[in-house]
Amino acid sequence: MKRRICLLAHNVRSLWNVGSFFRTCDAFAVEKIYLTGYTGHPPRKEIAKTALGAEESVPWEYLQDPVTIVNALRSDGWSVVALELIETAVELRTYSPPEQICLVVGHELSGVPQEILGLAEATIKISMLGTKESLNVAVAAGIALHHLRNAKPCLPATLSPRRRRRLPRPDREFPSGRTR
Repeated sequence: MKRRICLLAHNVRSLWNVGSFFRTCDAFAVEKIYLTGYTGHPPRKEIAKTALGAEESVPWEYLQDPVTIVNALRSDGWSVVALELIETAVELRTYSPPEQICLVVGHELSGVPQEILGLAEATIKISMLGTKESLNVAVAAGIALHHLRNAKPCLPATLSPRRRRRLPRPDREFPSGRTR
């Protein structure tokens, strides 16, 4: 079964970021974009400039209130996951997404509001290794969507030691000589 993904962008003020969401969502086969709060929506030339036509091919909906759509998605079986830099957030690289997930991103400076964080099943974050504390919201959404689209289910922790030895290890070379 192919993982189902949607994106909810709340109070994103930059129309260029919104356009980038459309283009990135097209790349990762996101089913729908929900634009809420004061997030801009098509038709706008700034969105079209970065979306490059994806605003015409990716389904989207504008709703003022994000709580309405979050509750509707949850009642339809979607897991709602916020991308936010909070202490309790799980590292993106260790997060194993469910088969039906809505990624929530928020305002470029203030992030996802507490009312939405309180409704999310999980909060994920991207590790920052440099001097800056965060990424541009559109870039962060792209990284998260890539992971959500391509992540494999976690292996059960109950594998026998013998079975674990047969799993590929990142420190071993491939037969072709490439390393992981």
